[in-house]
Amino acid sequence: MKPEHASLGLLLIDTGRLLRKRFEQNVRGTGLTRAQWQVLKEIYVQEGLNQGALAELLEVEPITVGRLVDRLEQAGLIERRPHPTDRRAWSLYLLPAAHPLLETLKVIAAETRAELLEGMSDGEIDETMRLLARMKDNLVAIMSDAGDERRVGNVRR
Repeated sequence: MKPEHASLGLLLIDTGRLLRKRFEQNVRGTGLTRAQWQVLKEIYVQEGLNQGALAELLEVEPITVGRLVDRLEQAGLIERRPHPTDRRAWSLYLLPAAHPLLETLKVIAAETRAELLEGMSDGEIDETMRLLARMKDNLVAIMSDAGDERRVGNVRR
């Protein structure tokens, strides 16, 4: 490995951090936090998700998800319904008021992505995506082979 490649991890971390900060700037006018947007997005993707599974997806403590869900429920954006098979669990569903916000989120995400990829050709973007996916797959495989599924979490392939 070339010495300059040693800083790849830092470059990835810094890029991710800056991307999150830029997204937060772009969503500031909506009145919701990035964490609240993440909750709405995950419920949109998997409606009926329970709070425990949501906490795993977001890699946060269940109490943190509980607070986020409370705020979104008070805002009239989501609702809890009793889980069909587990009396202790609640399933999460979007309410109609959430759908226009999710459309706004899609637009903001596309704008933020365009800012990130400014000046890159389609080929460069495709190659970057391919290489990042390979790096991710390498780490998932190593962690899975080590028998530490808990640390891999709910990684989307």
